[in-house]
Amino acid sequence: MSRRLVWLRHGQTEWNNERRIQGHLDIELSQTGHDQASAAGAWLAHFGASVLWSSDLARARQTAAYVAKETGLDVVGDARLREYDLGERSGWFHDDYREQFPDEYVAFEAGDFSVVPGAETPEVVARRLRAVVGDLLEVLGDDETAIVVSHGTAIRTAVLALTGMGLDLNQLRVLNNCGVAVLEQRSDDPTLMRLSAYGLQVPRL
Repeated sequence: MSRRLVWLRHGQTEWNNERRIQGHLDIELSQTGHDQASAAGAWLAHFGASVLWSSDLARARQTAAYVAKETGLDVVGDARLREYDLGERSGWFHDDYREQFPDEYVAFEAGDFSVVPGAETPEVVARRLRAVVGDLLEVLGDDETAIVVSHGTAIRTAVLALTGMGLDLNQLRVLNNCGVAVLEQRSDDPTLMRLSAYGLQVPRL
């Protein structure tokens, strides 16, 4: 028997569309994002989840609300499920970042956030994600499923950290908006999880 975590990246925002760095900035869904989240809620209802947790940022909360509507679950918000804090580069357009700080941008794109002034590192984010997942698994019964609404690079970090793959972010691509990853708790080693799906795309309504 194993517990299952279904990770859902939030729907699209205008900043996603404009290739603008969000980090901890509280950006709402675009109309496209609302449409994506609505489709995700209907599709994820088939997983029979018993728990729904979400990042407390607006784009994740709004996405989770559609899942809650379709599943009847209450949303538990948790700041530990937030995206990386990207410090002084939050709010920047990618093109401007690349032009003004080309060397730093190359490292940033490769997942080396240590070069970004004020940004969280993968180690810091992995620590808070492991902590929130530990709490989440404690409320799940055997063979139960939780839906976890979070952010692109945060989910990538969670998958790497929880499966023991290390924290080289280049091992996985960022999920598309409303993309899904599925982790299952391993019966042979409950301290680790098994990646059973990555990059699932919710069918559009």
